[in-house]
Amino acid sequence: MDLKDKKVLVFGSGKSGIGAADLLGAEGARPVIYDGNDKTDREQVLGKTAGTYPVEFYAGELPEEVLDSLDLVVLSPGVPTDLPLVKRFYEMGLPVWGEVELAYRTGKGRVLAITGTNGKTTTTALLGKIMKDACPSVFVVGNIGTPYTSKAREMQENSVTVAEISSFQLETIEEFTPEVSAILNITEDHLNRHHTMEEYIRVKELITKNQSSEDVCVLNYEDEVLRKFGETAVPKVVYFSSARTLEKGIFLEGDTIVLATENTRIPVVKTGELKLLGQHNYENVMAAVAMAYYAGVDMESIRRSICEFTAVEHRIEYVTEKNGVVYYNDSKGTNPDAAIKGIQAMNRPTYLIGGGYDKESSYDEWIQAFDGKVRCLVLIGQTKEKIKAAAERLGFTDIVLLETLQEAVCFCAEHAKEGEAVLLSPACASWGQFDNYEQRGDMFKKYVSEL
Repeated sequence: MDLKDKKVLVFGSGKSGIGAADLLGAEGARPVIYDGNDKTDREQVLGKTAGTYPVEFYAGELPEEVLDSLDLVVLSPGVPTDLPLVKRFYEMGLPVWGEVELAYRTGKGRVLAITGTNGKTTTTALLGKIMKDACPSVFVVGNIGTPYTSKAREMQENSVTVAEISSFQLETIEEFTPEVSAILNITEDHLNRHHTMEEYIRVKELITKNQSSEDVCVLNYEDEVLRKFGETAVPKVVYFSSARTLEKGIFLEGDTIVLATENTRIPVVKTGELKLLGQHNYENVMAAVAMAYYAGVDMESIRRSICEFTAVEHRIEYVTEKNGVVYYNDSKGTNPDAAIKGIQAMNRPTYLIGGGYDKESSYDEWIQAFDGKVRCLVLIGQTKEKIKAAAERLGFTDIVLLETLQEAVCFCAEHAKEGEAVLLSPACASWGQFDNYEQRGDMFKKYVSEL
């Protein structure tokens, strides 16, 4: 679709919405920014745009005459596709794209895309480093914090885009086609949005929707859903495994990551040479290595890059040590499965801060993973009573309920002893008390620094 002079509704006024509006404006379209919250400040929203193109703004009700004049709708990832207004767009026959679709159609070059419930950000950041070390023009975008739309116009034919893609973004793709894709794992998450596990799985698997047999998809062999999906997937499937030797694929053999192709076995790296800790991170490394290798990067270059890479912010991030107590920020642990990785990485008795927005998750497996490591569970947010009830049902009773993250940090600082740890790993989204997990993690670090 030629976007010039097209009237395009951008649904959502956050970072993704502004990125989409700026891209549309630069392409000669006429963007209309819309936010369903009637209290959204018009001047504040318009002040965030590039200011180089005419733009309309509406909040609350969308006037009928605007609706009737639209050529295209671009949804921000946070906008559910089952909203009555979105259903009406479809009924009217309007094309409905996500911001990823808009960016893909506008951008140039090759795309490497990563999805999965957990590990996306670390894998995307690592693959981004590998590609930047090997290629002249690389963009790392998507759910990692930089909207895809904000970089699309800078891309050239020789560019490589490394994109972290969420299930929310995959719902609205049409032509989006990565040359190499990866699905790292699928565990229960976002059921408040997707409603059933079957639908969540279907959406995650859409990352391969337009891939051909010439393309590659990297899958986790130890995830039963993905192993089964690999049997029928159209692209060439490359499995990774942290639990067994694979005839073909990439796997952990003792303390060595090995890549086996049709013709050769390549020892990639020893885990002791990496700056990343934990089995879940070895899986992230395997996925990134496989993606880079099948995107044509030389193994020596890959090896150098992965050995230099350090952990991403908010993911089991070492903050500081005070009075012999070590503080870790795992604010990116926004669901129980991710938070399990956080507690598994602890090697000392831990005061665990959890709780937040309710995504209708079950917390039993998380609590069962405490495995004697959790000295005290300090709960805040909307889910605190629900988690407390689950913990007590499973026989864990060292629980404290508090109102704010600052109170939780102060409580842990007062009670944790030398040789223990304090871990923020909430197993819940941040919404309600914070704008996003980054803000929650930043505030945790601030409160710790003020102790």
